Amino acid sequence: MTQAPPEALLQRVAAGDHAALGDLYDRFAGLAYGLALRILRDAAEAEDAVQEVFVQVWRQAGRYDRARGTPEAWVCTITRTRALDRVRRRAARREEPSTPPPVRPTRSPSDEALTVRSALRALSEDQRQALELAYFEGLTQSEIARRLGEPLGTVKSRIRAGMMRLREVLA
Repeated sequence: MTQAPPEALLQRVAAGDHAALGDLYDRFAGLAYGLALRILRDAAEAEDAVQEVFVQVWRQAGRYDRARGTPEAWVCTITRTRALDRVRRRAARREEPSTPPPVRPTRSPSDEALTVRSALRALSEDQRQALELAYFEGLTQSEIARRLGEPLGTVKSRIRAGMMRLREVLA
């Protein structure tokens, strides 16, 4: 049995198809969980964030725009946003994660994750570090500059060059 393309599943979800949401969940929950866990460093919070992600997918599937990226990227964007919201709420309450971060996710990485990891290795250490601080910790460019003790212009250049290099490698 062949799997429906993710775009078709999103169309069905937008039409109210619960089974299509289940199929999307089966396909992308591991990806979303791995990203949320990397950002939150707390397994229970990552699970809660993934639940929020798929509630949002259910409510907003009709807003998915193929021209702006793949369904995987859309789910990752939602996941990143939900996880960073939780990090900011935690910081506002001055909370610490309830469990230490795991060394590695328990799920095996997908082909896409391996491709992205390989692409990140193609970057300079400075570019990779700036991108990881922006993406996984949700820091602004100004916050990254302060944390690294670098001029803002340097950080902006590293992020831009790193994104352009990633685009080349992933194309």
